[in-house]
Amino acid sequence: MPLARTGTLVAEAAVKRRAVAAFNIITLEHAEAVIAGAEAAKSPVVLQVSENVVKFRYGRVLPLARAAAAAAEAAGVPVALHLDHVKQDELLRQAADAGFSSAMYDAAHLPYEENLAATRAAADWAHTQGLWIEAELGEVGGKDGKPPLDAHAPGARTDPGQARQFVAESGVDALAVAIGSTHAMTSRTAELDHALLARLDDALRVPLVLHGSSGVPDEALSAAVAGGIAKVNIGTALNIAMTDAIRAYLAAHPEAVDARTYLTVGRQAMAETVTRLIGVLDRAV
Repeated sequence: MPLARTGTLVAEAAVKRRAVAAFNIITLEHAEAVIAGAEAAKSPVVLQVSENVVKFRYGRVLPLARAAAAAAEAAGVPVALHLDHVKQDELLRQAADAGFSSAMYDAAHLPYEENLAATRAAADWAHTQGLWIEAELGEVGGKDGKPPLDAHAPGARTDPGQARQFVAESGVDALAVAIGSTHAMTSRTAELDHALLARLDDALRVPLVLHGSSGVPDEALSAAVAGGIAKVNIGTALNIAMTDAIRAYLAAHPEAVDARTYLTVGRQAMAETVTRLIGVLDRAV
């Protein structure tokens, strides 16, 4: 089927007080696994390519984007493409031509006024191209190998009043909020501030996005969806599943040299993780 649009999937989820799962991909096997897992769950899904992954792929966005788009168009469920954590304007300007219907412009590391100005300029340009734009206010830590922010550090949590002003003045279509999750967590011990989420949900009229969801326990993820999160970003959980499966396969088969043998088990492990996590989001309490 034709590529879905991220904004449409998120809007439909938000109306139903549900969340669409958005999985970060690194390889074609990631994309295939996410789609297979979503098909098993009979759920729409978003494939996300981050700026860091573009850097990993020699700075070229098109090879992975076109492969992901081809896989998405063959899928039995709606699949959208999203360009994630974009800091470089040059990359943002490649989004529409590369098949992305949306992008997350990441200026959260900047002081508030600079974040607002940069995000407003990005949103203004993106909307002329038909792109749905997500931004972040309050910094979700753990990006680029940096340690997570202390819960009491400035910017570690999203302020509802400031968020209302930011959304109104930037014109963004969705907002990633900092409520206690952290990027790149390999343990599921993050503690979400559900009271803060309730205040943000009450203050804002755009969909809310949760980043760093791999480190959030199942019950807290379900509660976050029930509390107003409409898009849930997941990446590290896939990498853990793939790496653990491949490591176990190679330990049991030290003679293996054909990459297809171990990539098959890695891809299957990721697909099962996708199906399970979509089920968690669908159990919103």
